[in-house]
Amino acid sequence: MQEKNRVLGLFTLLVFIFLLGPLIIISLTSFEPGNVLKFPPEGFSIRWYINIFEVQMFLETFKISILVSFAGNLMALILGIPAAYALSRADFKGKDIINAIFISPILIPGIVLGFTLLRYIIVIYQVPVYLGLFVGHTIIMLPFIIRVISSSLSNFDFSIEEAALSLGAGRLETFFKVVLPNIKTGIIAAVIIAFLESFNNVDISVFMTGPGISTLPIQMLTYVQYYFDPTIASISVLLMILTAILMLLIERLLGISYFTKR
Repeated sequence: MQEKNRVLGLFTLLVFIFLLGPLIIISLTSFEPGNVLKFPPEGFSIRWYINIFEVQMFLETFKISILVSFAGNLMALILGIPAAYALSRADFKGKDIINAIFISPILIPGIVLGFTLLRYIIVIYQVPVYLGLFVGHTIIMLPFIIRVISSSLSNFDFSIEEAALSLGAGRLETFFKVVLPNIKTGIIAAVIIAFLESFNNVDISVFMTGPGISTLPIQMLTYVQYYFDPTIASISVLLMILTAILMLLIERLLGISYFTKR
């Protein structure tokens, strides 16, 4: 039994090394003082963190990424909250098919979805790049919004809603004053998860960007084609910290059990 536990412990350690090793290497190389990315670093310097804010294209694409993520998130919420409520509350013919359609952007490979959006939205319908980015990011955020809010609604006692209706409240009034306040933590968690998916997205954005319009992840890919300094490693560390903070916030708000009940 002890031998089995040692093997299991060793295997767990190797998995952690496999997962965390690249992150540790990137974090250390971001402090390399030289002009070339090296591991192990030959010294310690934060010059490349400062360089992030001196490169104008990073600042501009960061603004675009934030704008697209927030706008797409808002539209995904407008579409996703009623959809999640209907899928959780009602029982109708074709419910499973509709649910599968809403979840399909997660199941379809990103390259395939990105090329399809490029083919129809940009090439055929001649949609402006900003609007194309907005549509694409709304599509990839919608499944996360619906999935998380549906999980939150599965823990909501709908007898409270029925009580409000029996006391004379209207459907809309009950929805906004009873249902939404009780699932607000789920909505916040859904917004954060969808934001992370949109902000870090590459496979959709690479097809939907155009000349002079790009997102931060795409700009990072472009940068490494011409430069091999630790700037990208520094940006990656900052993005890892941001992601860790937001995921910790999700866990504090919602708890991992919400994601495993459905």
